[in-house]
Amino acid sequence: MSGWTDALNVVKTLAPTIATVLGGPLAGGAVTALESVFGITPQPTASTDDRQATLAAAISGATPEQLAAMRKADQDYAVAMAQAGFKDTETLASLTVQDTVSARDMQVSTKSWTPTLLTLAITAGFFAMLVMLMYVNVPDANKAIVYGFTGTLGTAWLVAVHFWFGTTQSSDRKTELLAQSLPPGSQS
Repeated sequence: MSGWTDALNVVKTLAPTIATVLGGPLAGGAVTALESVFGITPQPTASTDDRQATLAAAISGATPEQLAAMRKADQDYAVAMAQAGFKDTETLASLTVQDTVSARDMQVSTKSWTPTLLTLAITAGFFAMLVMLMYVNVPDANKAIVYGFTGTLGTAWLVAVHFWFGTTQSSDRKTELLAQSLPPGSQS
């Protein structure tokens, strides 16, 4: 999914508020804001991977006017989020952290087997699909369904892994802040 990674770097540069919420609980609104910039209307059955691939293609072929519209959409999104009570990107980014922390706290307090069993099922299913794709010739009529399902299962697997082991998103933010800071004892 290199295309999405490249597109996400463009979004981080031109639309930092929208980029902040991608991957968090408010990601749907951010994706919709980006889709509106490019005039994209997703199919109701479109998976997250499909929508990301469509956006990546649109962003990689964007005109200067569309890139300016993306910056304007980010400003509008920031205003809408401020009106909803999210004063800055740090507040928005904290939602993802709070979501993960509350899920982990729930697991600590309830000791439920559901997350463990769900993670095992998703992991087994994902890797079984990968092995199957290596050895089974998928008919052309079913390729879109099988590949879409595999992508969705891969996304679910990443979410499950992030639940248990965390994500590097907060580490990336820390690195970015450190790069922008002045060394101790230096003049500002």
